[in-house]
Amino acid sequence: MASVAGISSLLCIVNSRNLAGPVSLARTLADVLFINQHRKITSTTRSYSRNSKGTNFTCDSSASVDVRPIATISSSSSSSSSSSSSSSSSVNSYPKYGRLLPCPSENGPPRVEHLVVSEGGPVLEYITEALNLPPLFVADLIQFGAVYYALVCPKPPPSATPEQIKLYKEVTAPSVLKKRTSIKGKTVREAQKTFRITHVDEFVEAGTYLRVHVHPKRFQRCYEIDWRSRIIAVTESYVVLDKPAGTSVGGTTDNIEESCATFATRALGLTEPLKTTHQIDNCTEGCVVLARTKEYCSVFHGKIREKRVKKLYLALAAAPVPTGVITHYMRPINMAPRIISEDLIKGWYLCQFEVLECNKVPWPTAVLEEKYSVEDCGWPSRDFAYECKINLLTGRTHQIRAQLAACGAPIVGDSMYMRAAIAENGSPGLHPFGKYKQQYTSDDDRALAVEEWIASHGKEPGVAIGLQACQISWDDGEHFYEARSPWWRTEDR
Repeated sequence: MASVAGISSLLCIVNSRNLAGPVSLARTLADVLFINQHRKITSTTRSYSRNSKGTNFTCDSSASVDVRPIATISSSSSSSSSSSSSSSSSVNSYPKYGRLLPCPSENGPPRVEHLVVSEGGPVLEYITEALNLPPLFVADLIQFGAVYYALVCPKPPPSATPEQIKLYKEVTAPSVLKKRTSIKGKTVREAQKTFRITHVDEFVEAGTYLRVHVHPKRFQRCYEIDWRSRIIAVTESYVVLDKPAGTSVGGTTDNIEESCATFATRALGLTEPLKTTHQIDNCTEGCVVLARTKEYCSVFHGKIREKRVKKLYLALAAAPVPTGVITHYMRPINMAPRIISEDLIKGWYLCQFEVLECNKVPWPTAVLEEKYSVEDCGWPSRDFAYECKINLLTGRTHQIRAQLAACGAPIVGDSMYMRAAIAENGSPGLHPFGKYKQQYTSDDDRALAVEEWIASHGKEPGVAIGLQACQISWDDGEHFYEARSPWWRTEDR
């Protein structure tokens, strides 16, 4: 356990640094930490005598990570993985490790591992042995927030194999569960709730379910930003940040380190981490409010619920948009791309914004598009764009992006929705809920049309699109803040 404490203390060193500096600084810190930590770990890893690897459920996918538990058992792939890793192993039999810092320029394919603990012990030791991963790597995954646990294994999905179903029944049998004092007084559903592992020395008992995001989604942009220059205001209760495009406000399921909240906290030298009060998309820039206390976080959430917070956006559309209120209805499925309808459908969410003005402007230059990694999505006319000032009346995920695309005016650089808009322009009626929607003779035909429409969308943008949260205010303007000029307005940014 001394080695675990050593990992924890060394991680605190890097966490206390202000990582808002240049990438070279992060690279130097990472190299030094790797050398020092590797020296300490190699002398202790040989003491890992347990060989209880537990039951390993594996989910390897090049698509977006599905955080639901249990995909496929892959004992054969695990063994092949072990044999391949042994050829590149270090002297302590673990694969060579290059640290989570510096941040890679590209994300690797998502990989999620699902384990059921067969013998209790420290979580770092267990994952290290079960997945044959270097202890330093597992410690960093925990620091990134990429490891979760549940007291009881969640129910497998319908696609689970007979072996998985059998194992699930074994570890959740009433005769097994009643012997576990940790779940007494809890329903099975309560015990199946997942929580983030926060400490490398946290104890996990036999029967605990673990979910390990081995390849967390990374945000290299975090290391390229002068974060202090992005601070708009600092008060006793909150901080207002001009969020850069290509970053996450509060982190992702598998990465809470590389987030606006974390880097703004460090840039300001705060002892308490800033807290997320609301979200904007990773590819969107502009005003976000971060609470300094849990109390103000709750207060601001209340203001949002009471519609006392006003948000204005600037959207760079590929085609003109009429002024006035635009209304759609969004399918209540929490999955991208978001599907919207012009007609009211029972159970679908109301989506409304008001276009206050729409001005014809030059399309961003190639220099700007390259600087902000704006994707060329194949829009046929690239001489002019249309800057729209939008008052957001309802706040749905991807709302402005999906609504403008449905109007035939997708946002510049929006690789997800612009491609679908181009497809609809070429084949009117492809959108099953659009202006030229077809009449379907059966639910199966409609479901097939929806799948085809989803397939016409592209992937999520990498860094920036033409969308900025330009203003935020609340309490009738008593608190009012503006972002800097959007990226597309000047070559100087």
